[in-house]
Amino acid sequence: MRAEAKPNRKYRILIADRAGVFRLGLKKLFALEDDFRVVAQAENAAQVPELAKKFRADLLFVQYEIAQEGSGDLMARTRQAVPRSKIVIMGDSVSDDEVQSLVKRGAVGVVLKSAAAESFVKCAVTITKNGSFLPKPETEEPSSAGAAGAEVRPVDTLTRREKSIIGCLLQGWRNREIADHLSITEQTVKNHLRTIFDKVGVSDRLELVLYAIHHRMELPPPAASAAG
Repeated sequence: MRAEAKPNRKYRILIADRAGVFRLGLKKLFALEDDFRVVAQAENAAQVPELAKKFRADLLFVQYEIAQEGSGDLMARTRQAVPRSKIVIMGDSVSDDEVQSLVKRGAVGVVLKSAAAESFVKCAVTITKNGSFLPKPETEEPSSAGAAGAEVRPVDTLTRREKSIIGCLLQGWRNREIADHLSITEQTVKNHLRTIFDKVGVSDRLELVLYAIHHRMELPPPAASAAG
């Protein structure tokens, strides 16, 4: 006898990060997935347990700095509020010792904020299948690139005009607004974007915005970018 298919369930996600743009980007990323739904966003530690309980969050993506806020143990308080919830920590740079400490405190995943966008989805899928998602341990052996000299980063290949366009994207501007601001055509903006996508290895505007945030790119302010 054939078993009945289980109804498709959307896992409820809470995102806790101090940067509103990053929260929005991650929310849009999960909105593209059938199995996940962002139900709440928090910008500080005090909001996390309360929102997790209110919206019955299954999975929490929490910024490392927020997890460290205050004197209490945020993860312990959150697990007490929602016992079945699972917590992923997002950090700019997390050492092996910090990863082990986070795991001991209850984290089931650690994602570097500089990771590719698909890593966040892969992490969520792995954890909902009762797995864990942790960065590979650091090694003391220098890489071949490091031995040969400093590696050129994709961000270092961007021109000032290309950085100006990225800065405009971070403001939420559309192609027409960018074109008017820089006194160029919309087609030129599109051409620049294709070049930028190729240089940094992303496929769309959302991934580019996430890349810029993750790498803390130094961008000329939009008000001064027209002269680039």
